[in-house]
Amino acid sequence: MNNNQEIPYKIYLSEDEMPTHYYNMRADMKQKPSPLLNPATHQPMTLDELSGVFCRELAQQELDDKTPYFDIPAEIRQFYKMYRPSPVVRAYELERVLGTPAHIYYKFEGNNTSGSHKLNSAIAQAYYAKKQGLKGVTTETGAGQWGTALSMACGYLGLDCRVYMVKTSYEQKPFRKEVMRTYGASVTPSPSDTTEVGRKILAEHPNTTGSLGCAISEAVEYAVTHEGYRYVLGSVLNQVLLHQSIIGLEAKTALDKYNIVPDVIIGCAGGGSNLGGLIAPFMGQKLRGEADYQIIAIEPASCPSFTRGVYAYDFCDTGMICPLAKMYTLGCDFIPSANHAGGLRYHGMSPALSELYHQGLMEARSVIQTDVFDAAVLFARAEGTLPAPESSHAIRVAIDEALRCKETGESKNILFGLTGTGYYDLYAYAQYNDHTMTDYIPTDEDLKRSLDKLPKMD
Repeated sequence: MNNNQEIPYKIYLSEDEMPTHYYNMRADMKQKPSPLLNPATHQPMTLDELSGVFCRELAQQELDDKTPYFDIPAEIRQFYKMYRPSPVVRAYELERVLGTPAHIYYKFEGNNTSGSHKLNSAIAQAYYAKKQGLKGVTTETGAGQWGTALSMACGYLGLDCRVYMVKTSYEQKPFRKEVMRTYGASVTPSPSDTTEVGRKILAEHPNTTGSLGCAISEAVEYAVTHEGYRYVLGSVLNQVLLHQSIIGLEAKTALDKYNIVPDVIIGCAGGGSNLGGLIAPFMGQKLRGEADYQIIAIEPASCPSFTRGVYAYDFCDTGMICPLAKMYTLGCDFIPSANHAGGLRYHGMSPALSELYHQGLMEARSVIQTDVFDAAVLFARAEGTLPAPESSHAIRVAIDEALRCKETGESKNILFGLTGTGYYDLYAYAQYNDHTMTDYIPTDEDLKRSLDKLPKMD
């Protein structure tokens, strides 16, 4: 709990207080995440094998589960200074509206043109690609935050950027596409007829709205078939959670300045980049036995990887060309409904977070779309910021926890991650305001069809 000194609305760090190292949670995990497997041999992927898809230095970060801290290169820190450190905000007005004794804090990651936390890893991955002398990178994007962030990073460093955007988001969010193009990226709706795997998916699912798994397959295919390109990913991978640890490191430093210890830490979870970044230093303390926190992952009920998935090896992509990862998954063939939280429409979850969840070190909840937007609108009216649909999942449960404190009289400190703003998501808000928004929850039979296709392991 915090002391009685006055807490400002926004807790800022100085540039000198910005982290100089990323933190690798896996170094403190006694039971490490299971390794990525070669899809052909089912043997652990080697550095040379991964380096054919990823930049070599990023492949090294991906495989390293022993080094606790990695230097943040000076060039990346210089770029960060354009929008970091980002504030921890005390949600005084939301507390007042709710009438709760709880203290609500959020780490705001929307202070950049991409509008989200994704830029933290985009500039790091683009930097290593440039350092390796590559011509360009390929990627997928769901809601568009990652594609926007990567296009910014590549534009800054002079790299070619090719983005495969999930078709439903491409159609719902045309202005995201235009921001990417403004920064120099080429944007293709996925699945497309420009790749072999895209044509195959379209033949099997001609009316599909697409998925992150589909877009990943297309981006990987382009990278491995074009000289001078590598694939980069905005979530799920260990390297991404490593870069995003700057979120939690800044949050902890800011809270420590006022002796604030969060009781509950809440993050939205699609592939795991935001959640993993926010909880990193707190989970590190928990793993080392130095402190304990209630950590809650929030996912959409339409794509419930943690809460209804299985812990098994599965392909990271729908086209089944990527390595196998042991994770909570709904099956790589699962294509979720076209909900408005495009960044949370992935069939699996980060292997590192999956292992932590499997060990009982964090919990997970799923929420329906209309409840999420109820919370988003309440937050916007109270706090003045229009939140992204993804992080509104965390807002929903932060409000639920605060109302529980109102019932019990407890004064808990609640911390959640506001991953970005929702100003490119007005199509979704229009549906909510017009009362045409719907909720979709997959049936057990829906999930069984895709889970029955999980790869058979020896």
